Amino acid sequence: MAFLWNPLPPGAGTYKNAVESAARNLGVTFQSVEVRGRNEFEGAFAAMVRERANGLVVATDPVTLGPRSQVVLLAARSRLPAVYGLREFPEAGGLMSYGPNVADQFRRAAVYVDKILKGAKPGDLPVDQATKFELVINLKTAKALGSRSRRRCWGGRTS
Repeated sequence: MAFLWNPLPPGAGTYKNAVESAARNLGVTFQSVEVRGRNEFEGAFAAMVRERANGLVVATDPVTLGPRSQVVLLAARSRLPAVYGLREFPEAGGLMSYGPNVADQFRRAAVYVDKILKGAKPGDLPVDQATKFELVINLKTAKALGSRSRRRCWGGRTS
């Protein structure tokens, strides 16, 4: 499996290490593919195809989120089933996403703003983590991938 990510932001390596560890625990070959800008996507996808990746995880980052239509298009052209961290990707034609509900996060942030405006000290407020996650699957893309990959081997099985 390939992992498309931007290594520049602080903490990006931690996310990459977590995905790599999960791949290792599942006995899946891991391919790290770095991109720092949209001009690197064509080469990145060519490398994934060359290495015969059977799937793709795309890190959520402004580098991948802004030009998400390009990322989704290249994944489709490369016939790579891809999972993303935000629903905006399957809404743009990507296969699927799993991650926090961003609208819920904004609502929860408004509660914090309200508390601060009413006098609470930000340092005294507890750290809030996402509690609402969503799985979004683009069925049209899933069907298209399924029909194009009948003879491809996924996870040791032929689909």
